[in-house]
Amino acid sequence: MNPAIPLANSLHRATIEALRRQAPFATMADDEVLWLVQRLSVAYYAEHGVLLEPTQAAPAALFIIKQGTVSGVTADGQAVFQLAAGEMFPLGALLAGRAAANRYVAAADTFCYLLPAADFHTLLARSTEFNDFCTRRIASLLEESQRAVQSEYALALDDEHRFARPLGGLVRRAPFSVAPATPLAEALAAMEAARIGSVVVVDDAGAPIGILTLKDVLARVTLAQVPLSTPISAVMTHAPATLPDTAPVADALVLMARQGIHHLPLVSEGRLSGVVSEKDIFALRRLSVDGITSALARTDDPARLPGLAHDIGDLAHSLLAQGMDAENLTAIISSLNDRLTERIIAFESETDRKLAGLRWCWLALGSEGRMEQTLATDQDNALIFEQANDTQREALLAFAQRVNARLDACGFPLCRGDIMAGNPQWCLSADDWQRQFTQWIDHGTPEALLHASIFFDFRPLAGDAALAFDLRAWLNRAAQKNPRFLHQMAGNALRNRPPLGVMRDFVLSGDDAHPHTLDLKLTGATPFVDAARIFALAAGSPQTNTAKRLREAAHALHIPDGELADWNRAFHFLQLLRLRHQHARLRTGQPPDNHVNPDTLNPLDRRILKEALRQARKVQARLAMDYKL
Repeated sequence: MNPAIPLANSLHRATIEALRRQAPFATMADDEVLWLVQRLSVAYYAEHGVLLEPTQAAPAALFIIKQGTVSGVTADGQAVFQLAAGEMFPLGALLAGRAAANRYVAAADTFCYLLPAADFHTLLARSTEFNDFCTRRIASLLEESQRAVQSEYALALDDEHRFARPLGGLVRRAPFSVAPATPLAEALAAMEAARIGSVVVVDDAGAPIGILTLKDVLARVTLAQVPLSTPISAVMTHAPATLPDTAPVADALVLMARQGIHHLPLVSEGRLSGVVSEKDIFALRRLSVDGITSALARTDDPARLPGLAHDIGDLAHSLLAQGMDAENLTAIISSLNDRLTERIIAFESETDRKLAGLRWCWLALGSEGRMEQTLATDQDNALIFEQANDTQREALLAFAQRVNARLDACGFPLCRGDIMAGNPQWCLSADDWQRQFTQWIDHGTPEALLHASIFFDFRPLAGDAALAFDLRAWLNRAAQKNPRFLHQMAGNALRNRPPLGVMRDFVLSGDDAHPHTLDLKLTGATPFVDAARIFALAAGSPQTNTAKRLREAAHALHIPDGELADWNRAFHFLQLLRLRHQHARLRTGQPPDNHVNPDTLNPLDRRILKEALRQARKVQARLAMDYKL
């Protein structure tokens, strides 16, 4: 290494311009960047030269890579990550005042800017943007990427944060409410006078206990010929879904799509504070959720369903283009797909007399079971029923095959692995499902572990949900009693390593059909999904969603909040990158997939992708530690 060379004043401008191309310097104030540059020195390291050793002392400086690449090497000599131009290290050691955990070695001839440790801490106090980046690195990068996406789609300034707005901001009038004993005639007259579509029923403390909408009036009052002197409590929807008035608009979108409702009471400190409708929400921008959900509920013609499925895809594209985050977007896609599937199931079950009196439940599996569907998804489903004779089993199987065929016609391709309810192997009684799960748990073969990774994410979608809930409770008890099986699942999950390279950023696929790409589903999102599933089974959690599983596991496993937040941010960035890639392919008439060429990514997304895959490694490291693998 050459001695550090002080930067001459004539180089300040060029250095500032170089730093400005990278986060967090791009958003820092001019005087803060100049202050930084005036305190930098430059050091050269030849290939294989050591930049930093994991000694007992805290690092003397922050390294910012100007040119070249640097590898992080563990104590046993294994290179575990690679850093490129613009990246900084060792942030964790500097922030904690401890020694670096890894040795840093130049993977090629490398130049670095060096900032003395004392100046690093001064800059933390001086610059909010620098502090935010260093302490919330992946969160800060994701926020910058989100801003870039919104800019790319040329969103109006007024629309940028629509989904993060508090719901209370949509309320335009004081909520109209009545007591449970109020006669229907009085409540309906007040609704007509106020020209509103719903009335909330509250208790003495002002808390919502019911709701009645104009749509309810037709079915429950007019057609049922209920006297108008009847108390409203006799026909209202009890225990309606509510949200705090401080909740973001995105939460209401998910809840309305999931439950098929159009009016949502808001509460503040337990009391009714307002009511919002889908009309209020989509007054922010013309969207079609209301049209889709209403059309699904109204249609009596199965031939219309493929068109409505296409509308769901269009809506997903619109929400993506408008900057909605991946967690809420995949939840909305899954919720609307649920509604479509429920409508198909209703068409096929209500007209089949052979199903009368049978207890059955349609199970969503895989990404649908986890509420994580993207724009490229096939069918993964199964059927559970109580007890049935041979004739009834044949009727249930024929019903499932009809549903699978209709889903295929709606753009959800038949599963290539035949994991569908129309396959006799996956149309089973509750006792048969327990026997099947027991066989997988007891044997732990590669095929059993593969099936477990798909079927153990089941959730009820239509029919008698109690059958699914009972099976989930049984499965959690069975898995917890068999630590060997969880150990085998952990070992199997660790075979799928995130594709981070040692000599280059990423390990790319050799697949002839997708050369020079990363599979963002298999090698990106799946490590998080697999780890979360194992954590949930070990903890006895009923959750199937990956983020919710990780949040519950964090408490049981004593995982720090910051580490958990980084895991979920990384997972959702990978999901968002998948959605954006699929969206781009669909816009150009290509079938959606998950294979991304990292060379096509902008520098910011490429940098976040590396960080997200590092977080996947950290999740796997936790899994390996817990199961001593």
